[in-house]
Formats: sequence, C-alpha cells, structure tokens
Amino acid sequence: MKKKLLSMILAVAMVATMLVGCGGASSNKVGVAMPTKDLQRWNQDGANMKSQLEAAGYEVDLQYAANDIQTQVSQIENMINSGCKVLVIASIDGDSLGTVLEQAKEKNIPVIAYDRLIMNSDAVSYYATFDNYMVGTIQGQYIKDQLDLDNAAGPFNIELTTGDPGDNNARFFFGGAMDVLQPYIDSGKLVVKSGQTAFEEVATANWATDAAQARMEAIIAANYADGTTLDACMCSNDSTALGVANSLEANYTGEWPIITGQDCDIASVKNILAGKQSMSIFKDTRTLASKVVEMVDAIMKGSEAPVNDTKTYDNGTGIIPSFLCEPVFADINNYTELLIDSGYYTADQLQ
Repeated sequence: MKKKLLSMILAVAMVATMLVGCGGASSNKVGVAMPTKDLQRWNQDGANMKSQLEAAGYEVDLQYAANDIQTQVSQIENMINSGCKVLVIASIDGDSLGTVLEQAKEKNIPVIAYDRLIMNSDAVSYYATFDNYMVGTIQGQYIKDQLDLDNAAGPFNIELTTGDPGDNNARFFFGGAMDVLQPYIDSGKLVVKSGQTAFEEVATANWATDAAQARMEAIIAANYADGTTLDACMCSNDSTALGVANSLEANYTGEWPIITGQDCDIASVKNILAGKQSMSIFKDTRTLASKVVEMVDAIMKGSEAPVNDTKTYDNGTGIIPSFLCEPVFADINNYTELLIDSGYYTADQLQ
C-alpha cells in the first residue's frame, strides 16, 4: 500500500514538473522579441526591459532576430509554444506577423506592440511607444528655429532622409517633421534641390547607415558638388544621420549643415560633441521599459493595462490602446544633464 501511494505521489510530481517545464498555468514567462542587435537602441531596449521585468519577478525570454522576418516569426512561435503568458514585440515589418499572432490569439496570449505598431492584426492588445508624431515635429521645429525661418530671408537648401518603409513609425516621424517644414517648402523659403520629398523617395531600408550614406553621396554629386550650400538635413534617426554625416565628410566642401537625429546613440552623441550632428531625440528607454513592466504586471494580475491614448493608433483592425512617452531633444547645450547626469551614459562612454 505504501509503495503504491509513493508511486502515485511520484507520478503526480513528474506530471507537475512536466507542466511547469512546458509553460503550465503557473508560468510567469514573458516573451520579448526585438528586431536586431545591429542598432544600439534595440540592445538598450531589450536589456532594460529584461532587467526590469526580472526585477518585478518575471521570467524573460529575450530574442533578437537579426532583421530577418522569418527568424522573428519562428522566435515568436517558440515563445508561444514554450508557455509565455504575454508577448512584447518590436516588429521588423509591421505587416508580417499576422499569421503567427493568430496562434497567440487562439491561446489568449496578450500582445504588446513595442515601439513599432504591428499592423493588420486583431491579436494586438496594446501599444507602448514614444509619441512618434511628436518626434518628427520636434525635429522639424528644431530646423525651423535654427534657420529662423519666420524671419530670415532665405532661401535655404534642405534634404530629407527617413527610415524603413516597413516601419509604421517612420511615417509618423516623417509626417510630423513635414507638417512643420512643408509650408516653408511650399513658399520657397526651403528648397529641396534633389526634388525628393515623397516618403517613398526618402525612405531608407532597415534604417541602414550605408544606404543613407550612398543615397546622400548621389544627392551631393548631383546638386552640391559645385559648392552650393546645404543648410539642413532632416534625418529621422541616428543611423541615417550617421550615414548622411559620413557622406558629407567625404564629399561636401561647403559649410556644415544642421543635421537632426533620434535615439542618442553613442556615435551620434559623439558627432554632436564634434559639431557633425546638431541634435538627437532622446527617448529614455528606461522610461519606456518601466511602462511596459507596468502593463505586463497589470495583465498578469488580470487587470487592464494603463494607457494614455485611445484615439491615435489604428493598426487596420481598430484603435489600439496605447501608452505614449514624451520625447525630448539633446544637443550640445543640454546633453550633460539629459544623458550623463541622468545615468544614461557615463562621461567616459562619450569620449
């Protein structure tokens, strides 16, 4: 009798262990899918989120997909099958995840789109990001203020560079900037000598530095090789700004233009200190990570996640409840306070 009872206890224990190992009901695992390690900001986003989620008591499966869509799909499938209870996804291509997210929906796994909105999927529960339209308006306003467009005679030459066409955020960045700059283009005070003003003409696949550099080299050769002054380059992020700056350094002989950026990557902050980039939008990923942790925690406890926007972001299936963090810009005048005094970087990292 005792042997039979002991066998039953052992059998129950083995089943329980198998259930936990397969992501059973007691699982508190969170899947975090990032697009790539090639950009500094994604490394910071992933690391900040993982550390804060673990500090809150959650197990974290953090994966990077090397900017390969099928790799990201496979990683998300593995997260679903390994028992993750919430998925946090920064997509490579916002339109590419519909099929795999159907699996998440079938298993009642909430999905938080992180930074990039996942399009055309009703499996998306929430969206966490910075105010992407505001990012663009800050960049446009910076150029407006630095050139004193309301008072200066002009005209001023400007070129435009934005991000990946598969990243929904790129359209918000570009749209925000152009809402500020377009009236001055229409009036002739700003001149785009390349003639490239449509989103599709100025987009940069995968936000790649080398692609932005190659495009700017062609623009300089065709429009500025004779010494014509280029007054401003509106770049939507730091990786494209770096490509533009590299091209200017190698091919442009005129007065250095205003160059905008975003993310405060170390290379671009160093360029700001060297006078090769004017500003960069600072999006403190620690802040966004902490908001995602709050959202995950609420979901895990059976509550609604905290949001502050229920009007702006329609992914094609309806409005996605969102939490928007507010961006600011860093330049030569305030980078110490924003980036060093806050502990985001050390002074040594920017040497």
